[in-house]
Amino acid sequence: MVYLNMQAVRPVKLTLNSRFRFRCHPGVPCFTECCGKTTIILTPYDILRLKERLSITSGEFLARYTRREEHEQSGLPLVLMDMERFGGRCPFVRPVTGCIVYSDRPATCRYYPVGQGLLITEDGLDEFYFMIKEEHCKGFEEDAEWTVQSWKEDQGADYYDEINKEWKAMLLRRSSVGKPDTDRRLQDLFYMVMYDLDQFRRFIFKSRFLQIFHVEEDLLQRIYEDDLELLQFGYNYLKMVLKIQDSKDIRLQAGDKPAPASPA
Repeated sequence: MVYLNMQAVRPVKLTLNSRFRFRCHPGVPCFTECCGKTTIILTPYDILRLKERLSITSGEFLARYTRREEHEQSGLPLVLMDMERFGGRCPFVRPVTGCIVYSDRPATCRYYPVGQGLLITEDGLDEFYFMIKEEHCKGFEEDAEWTVQSWKEDQGADYYDEINKEWKAMLLRRSSVGKPDTDRRLQDLFYMVMYDLDQFRRFIFKSRFLQIFHVEEDLLQRIYEDDLELLQFGYNYLKMVLKIQDSKDIRLQAGDKPAPASPA
């Protein structure tokens, strides 16, 4: 289970046009306090960016900084930053200088102080938003004004959302009987494909994968060289495994790649 400090959540549903005042910077007395004793769920793209920033493999990143939990609804694995291992603080935050991986910070950090909720409907993902207002936070006393939409754009969260939308949809799925229908083997496969991209690449090129599935040569080259291409390929592979798309179509294709993100 993933826990959220509900005392800090304002029980008002926000839209993209909802307005709020907020600014965080080293001059506020609570600077970096929000980076401890919190739950940071890491998305596949978060891990991709952070392991590249740190110049380590995805397996090394997962082993050093994270823990694995199970999503209650789907039974699929989640990856969380293991704050307890680092004394209840994010390992990438320094008291004075702040976040040392700021340009590659996770989506959860980009959204703060906005929280994001998701529902899956017949029309797809339905996103809604809420405000997280912790007692110590002085950022709300600053004079910068935003809408939820302008905040998302300024923080680069909209780009992260676009890349992670397939992952979110898979986490929200249920079986036909309304209960998770995943076993340990499927959970481990999902964990590898979504979170351990370097291992997934080895699985494709070193196992019998390419004897079973036909992958076009140009796509094969792209997923060999580019982690984002590999992640998009992984979405389609898992949708086939989870029977979200036709399992007879073994000519796996990568999904549309979002436009490059602006620096944030």
